Amino acid sequence: MPLGLALEKVTAALEDHGFGVHTKIDVKKKFKEKLGIDFKQYVILGACNPASAYEAIRAEEDVGLLLPCNIIVYERNGNSVVSVIRPTVAMQVVNNPDLQKIAETIEAKLEDFIDSVGQEIGGPPR
Repeated sequence: MPLGLALEKVTAALEDHGFGVHTKIDVKKKFKEKLGIDFKQYVILGACNPASAYEAIRAEEDVGLLLPCNIIVYERNGNSVVSVIRPTVAMQVVNNPDLQKIAETIEAKLEDFIDSVGQEIGGPPR
């Protein structure tokens, strides 16, 4: 599916799973603007579940360095690819068991999101 439509579906699915998109970086546009380079369509979305972010920051103030959850949407061979970072892996750099529990909760929500968006855009199961 075209990248623009995939981005719409990804954004809607994130909202359905309790996330908001707080940042959107159009890498193609930035590379053209800043470097004069033509690049494929590639977008980085910064998604956040506010309640979980609040819990995470209360558990570990420096965790803001690892927020929000990044989701990438880009073109490959005429198809749209969606990829999500695993919060449990990202949070391993912080040795805090409370934070790890929050990361597990968020990861479960993101797994549900990726399953639903995969069905929407016709991708293979994770």
